[in-house]
Parts: sequence; structure tokens; C-alpha cells
Amino acid sequence: MRLFIDECLSPVLASRLNETGEHDAVHPRDMGRLGEPDHKVLARCLIEDRVIVTENAVDFRKLVACEELHPGLILLPSVNRDLSIQLLIDAIAHLASLGEPAGVMVNHVLEVSETGAFSLLPIP
Repeated sequence: MRLFIDECLSPVLASRLNETGEHDAVHPRDMGRLGEPDHKVLARCLIEDRVIVTENAVDFRKLVACEELHPGLILLPSVNRDLSIQLLIDAIAHLASLGEPAGVMVNHVLEVSETGAFSLLPIP
């Protein structure tokens, strides 16, 4: 699965996912793109076909809702790094239980709660 880990999250998330060999995850720190506006992040993710992983639900939900077709959005709660990693791994496993994760995410948002509950909703 191709993922963009937003700068509000630790770059360790991208590293851990890449270590599995199953995912291609990037973090703006590793690309020299810290501070890039959200609309530019979305534009890049559309071009690169990357699911956005963020805690910034309000801004990114609005942005992807304006797109006719987008790779998806995973919304994590604001928790510590270790729990964020575990919740993201669990979220990907949940998506895999529904089908091919990247395919399941197209035009969807996956909301993840602190307790590990998932809510998959279509957007737009």
C-alpha cells in the first residue's frame, strides 16, 4: 500500500511500514517538504496514488471531499507514537480483511478511534 504519513505524525510510522517490505510510505521530513500546505500535499498524493494518513481530520476531510476520485484518507486519533503505529498497522489489517487495502480505500475515509474501532465511510 502506498501511504503518505502527514507531518503531524512521527516519521517512525513511515519507517516501520517500509521495514515490512509490504508498504511504500513517505513522510515529508524525509522528502524535504515539511510545512507544505495541505492542498499541495493532496495534489502530490493524487499524482502518486498515496493514501493520506493524518490526525488533521478537519482540513483533509474537506480537501478530499472536493475530489471526484482520490486514493483515500486514514484518520488517526491524537495519541503517542507507539499507539499510532499500532493503530495504523491494525487499520491496514482491517482494510485487508475487506479486500485489497488500496482498492478498499479509494474514495473512502477510514476513521480510527483510540480504542481501535474502525469506521469506513465514502467521501465524496
